[in-house]
Amino acid sequence: MAKLDFEKIDKKAAPDWKVKMHEVIFEADTPSGKLFDVILLWAILASVITVMLETVDSINVEYRDFLIILEWVFTILFSIEYVFRLISINKPWKYVTSFMGIVDLLSILPTYISLIVAGPQYLLVIRTVRLLRIFRILKLTRYISEANILKNALRASAVKIIVFIGGVVVLVLIMGTLMYIIEGPEHGFTSIPTSMYWTIVTITTVGYGDIAPSTTLGQTLASVIMLLGYGIIAVPTGIVGGEIAKSKMPRDEDEITTQSCPHCSKDGHDYNAKHCKYCGEKL
Repeated sequence: MAKLDFEKIDKKAAPDWKVKMHEVIFEADTPSGKLFDVILLWAILASVITVMLETVDSINVEYRDFLIILEWVFTILFSIEYVFRLISINKPWKYVTSFMGIVDLLSILPTYISLIVAGPQYLLVIRTVRLLRIFRILKLTRYISEANILKNALRASAVKIIVFIGGVVVLVLIMGTLMYIIEGPEHGFTSIPTSMYWTIVTITTVGYGDIAPSTTLGQTLASVIMLLGYGIIAVPTGIVGGEIAKSKMPRDEDEITTQSCPHCSKDGHDYNAKHCKYCGEKL
């Protein structure tokens, strides 16, 4: 079987304008790409501030029309940017279904939806998530590595945490039922769901104080639930911490680059990589 040659596969390379567009929009290793991302971050910050100012009555009354115009200007600019991202990548669907692709889409949809339904425009604060691109701009590869370790640890801990939460739900049901039987409606525990609510508030050490046991037996049970709460809070932390400890740390922080693959839009490649480690496309 002939050896796979990525150089030959690359014969159907993208046009120069498409490659240049990808470098500017997706890359942070070039001056033009870094400038684009810096301008983008300032635009994101300005758009979020605009949405926040709309909720201040004194400002909204006086500058409402101006703020609405600004909001639409930012939305149109981000919409154009989103289209350019789709054009500059070989497999647009990979970008659309990626985490940042979904965030980019959700950051522009609320304004258009607000034409039909009032209120969704305030969801534009999701644009702040786009500020995660600052890690690429500043080439903070250390933080990219740490983020990957945390992501892998959370993924490995998911099943254990789900089982743990299931056990906590059963415990809350039992304790809530006991509290309903002990205290009863006359002390504020009007139903089992209400008692479960009190148990959750108590076991998480939040303690709103809107409901409190009055009988000696109820207070004793509450004390037990409070003590259990400290142990319950520590368990998920221990599970994730154990997975992080088992994760393999990168040997060299500089081995990871911020370069993005023009084919699948994945980043986090090795510094000296010539091909994408996810799809094999030439970088």
